[in-house]
Amino acid sequence: MIPFDAVLSDFDGVLRQFDHAAQADIEARYGLPLMKTAFDPELIMPPTLGHVSEEQWAESIALALGGDERARAAVGEFIRVRFWVDEEVRALLARVQQHVPVIIVTNAMDTLELHMDQLGLTYFADDVVSSARVGVAKPDRRIYEIAVERAGVAAERCLFIDDRLPNVEAARALGMTGLHYRTFGDLAAVLG
Repeated sequence: MIPFDAVLSDFDGVLRQFDHAAQADIEARYGLPLMKTAFDPELIMPPTLGHVSEEQWAESIALALGGDERARAAVGEFIRVRFWVDEEVRALLARVQQHVPVIIVTNAMDTLELHMDQLGLTYFADDVVSSARVGVAKPDRRIYEIAVERAGVAAERCLFIDDRLPNVEAARALGMTGLHYRTFGDLAAVLG
């Protein structure tokens, strides 16, 4: 028996994984601080809130790194790094979904739907709350409120899963049960 009426799960770092070794290799080969630059709040927030496209974000990274062909080549490799679905997480969430709604709640860009399609996840979740589509990002309380409303249950009856602790703490502040995801064992311990 699932002790929640809905499960709200992050996407990146929980269901979708990236090749971090490849990202580090690209940084090392080009000698450029790609991760630090790409995820600088001033650069990452506009696409996360749907104000600019992923393509425009990539160009902003290249410009911040000098704007030359070397920077553009590095960014091009960086944004195309391999990603995949964690099949254990997918299987567990699919089992849970037989009993309660599973809602993806993610800070994402305009390419989320394309990436979900590439991963075979287009129809996986009962709903998807993408920051780029709703114009608000975690840990802002409004994105959680949107997700709870779409789940159709009280916040206190939701399990929220995220690999970033500040996002989990924000969900807990709204009365949800929060799970700071680090390994599949964390999730299995709560959802079995």
